[in-house]
Amino acid sequence: MAPRLCAVPHEPAGPRCAPPFDPELKASLAVVGGMFPPTVTPDLIRFMRHSYASRPVAESLADRAVVHNEYVIKGHCGDRVTVSVFSPADDMERPRPAILYAHSGGLMFGDRFNALDANLDWVEDLGAVLVCPEYRLAPEFPDPFAREDMYAALEWVASSPERLGVDPRRLMVAGASSGGGLAAGLALASRDRDGPALRGQLLSYPMLDDRGIAPSVTQFDGVGVWDRVSNETGWRASLGEAYRTESVSRYAAPARATDLRGLPPAFLDVGDCEIFRDETIAYATALWTSGVNAELHVWPGAFHACDIFAPHTSIAKAMLHTRSSWVERILSD
Repeated sequence: MAPRLCAVPHEPAGPRCAPPFDPELKASLAVVGGMFPPTVTPDLIRFMRHSYASRPVAESLADRAVVHNEYVIKGHCGDRVTVSVFSPADDMERPRPAILYAHSGGLMFGDRFNALDANLDWVEDLGAVLVCPEYRLAPEFPDPFAREDMYAALEWVASSPERLGVDPRRLMVAGASSGGGLAAGLALASRDRDGPALRGQLLSYPMLDDRGIAPSVTQFDGVGVWDRVSNETGWRASLGEAYRTESVSRYAAPARATDLRGLPPAFLDVGDCEIFRDETIAYATALWTSGVNAELHVWPGAFHACDIFAPHTSIAKAMLHTRSSWVERILSD
């Protein structure tokens, strides 16, 4: 029997209005577009894997008091998955908090060093251990490879406190964009599987819903970073024939979860000039309704992932500072 399609509301009639970009961020978009076009179609996946590749890790580590170690763990189906672990360079007199981070890239591109320049501040400033798995990408490795690779890494971190110098009681998951959706799915899976206890979940402009039902999904076609077509490309690559059907797992698309009770505290942030705005707000509301603490920030004039593409701007700096403040609070003794 063919899977039943989920109902998707029609786009409202009339002109499509959208909030204006912050002037400082708008000026950055001309540069961003050459590396990350607003519309990503299947034929651009190979280009994006080259364009969105991180700079050499040695450059990010230069002048940083950080130690980098690589490990190979068993991911989904027991396959080999590489994990990078970044630790403070000073002697660890006591176990450190740990952050498991899932990178962005629409489930199709990106690598474990994406956003590393910003995330290393958690290591240097907060004394945390940052764990970045090289989860496998669609369409070559469709769902559930990415999320199960990440879950295997979560279990590995929790079971390796002495090797990694971490305190398993102070473990959180984090991610941006598609990685934010993976982090949300990890929190759900860990709850449902009686897995590692989590202090928190940091969801930066998360990719949560394959159904494309939020009004903001249709507001930014062909502008900014990551529009409706890009989103469809990513979800189709990962979900295949299950895309937009009722067979999609809530761990793959956490917006489909109907019970969020018992999840760890969450931090969610999103720009008001991006397609993930409304599904992020809806997920925060669902968390509150389920009795879960959640801190939500909607940044005016911000496009998707502006903190990665334009970290020099005032709004990006505010985003990074606000996130780090929450991480520091959530991981404190």
